[in-house]
Amino acid sequence: MELKVIVIVGPTCSGKTSTGINLAQKLNSEIISADSRQIYKYLNIGTAKPTESELKLVNHHFVDLLEPTEEYNVSKFEKKVCL
Repeated sequence: MELKVIVIVGPTCSGKTSTGINLAQKLNSEIISADSRQIYKYLNIGTAKPTESELKLVNHHFVDLLEPTEEYNVSKFEKKVCL
């Protein structure tokens, strides 16, 4: 089976979340956040994280996953995404 990845990019508050949720619902898929700040808990100002109700609509990955004191990098992200 061939897997495809759809990437939605743009500035904060440009509608990526709602577009992603609508698309994921139509395609019966999930969302993988690649945002460098949304992965951290408590960093809510300026990150435009999905709301609690939006998170319930579609399975999201890498949102509020880590404590702010934890280090993370692209290598760790790649390994986790490719599982």
